[in-house]
Amino acid sequence: MIIDMHTHIFPEKISADVIEKLSRISRTPAFSDGTLTGLKKSMDAAQISYSVILPVATTTKQVEKINSSAAALNEKFSGDGIISFGCIHPDYTNYREELGRVKNFGLKGIKIHPVYQDINLDDKKYLRIIYRATELDLIVVTHAGLDIGFPGVVRCSPEMARHVVEEVGEFKFILAHMGGWKNWSDVLKVLGGTKIFIDTSFSTGKIIPRKDFHWQEDDLKLLTPAQFMDFVKIFGTERILFGTDSPWTSARTSIEFIKNLPLAADDKNKILGLNAQKLLEL
Repeated sequence: MIIDMHTHIFPEKISADVIEKLSRISRTPAFSDGTLTGLKKSMDAAQISYSVILPVATTTKQVEKINSSAAALNEKFSGDGIISFGCIHPDYTNYREELGRVKNFGLKGIKIHPVYQDINLDDKKYLRIIYRATELDLIVVTHAGLDIGFPGVVRCSPEMARHVVEEVGEFKFILAHMGGWKNWSDVLKVLGGTKIFIDTSFSTGKIIPRKDFHWQEDDLKLLTPAQFMDFVKIFGTERILFGTDSPWTSARTSIEFIKNLPLAADDKNKILGLNAQKLLEL
């Protein structure tokens, strides 16, 4: 069983415009059209059993609508391997009630994005949200490290993530992009010994650039197999979750990277799906 713990979709009527905008900002092509239909086609082609959709609220006004839509999506496509998380925004006033609604909907977790939401992960606004999510046994997924569309901006550093764990205690906490996109040396130094999960999204192999933009070759480099194994030493295969960041990477290429690692078959299976299966209680 392969479970993709990090995907995104957009409403069909705006997906083409959103994908083109984000593609130009990131200077990378999309590998699907960014719709639910496109995600399902990608899953079928790569033999992915489940995909977790991670919606992000960039304003407080979006929160309730996104969470209601996520619940409706799960109800409609529960047999198709589609699992949507909910969202929250740090400036959303009634966060306690809304997270309760997320729980009552049966959503398994929430996604936050410190860069898009323009606030540091260890700010008190996020801490109160995480305390409440912990009370409700919700998984918390956060973007971590740099963001390809916001050069130089880090709102979730390894140090901030460790501070959150020290403040809140252990909880179901996933740092996307191998713990901090292109902050990887600090991830290895700072986050060892925690119970944090990391996902593999947009972090392995090499960035595929758009042909209409110039890239420096070094900027395209992501984690090599040898570098990935350094994370295995620190986190163990039990704390690493497979993710594609669909539509922004090729699912097949991402899976092949894991399958080609110098690991035992059981360890590869943990990363590709068994860890997520346990975390999601599937």
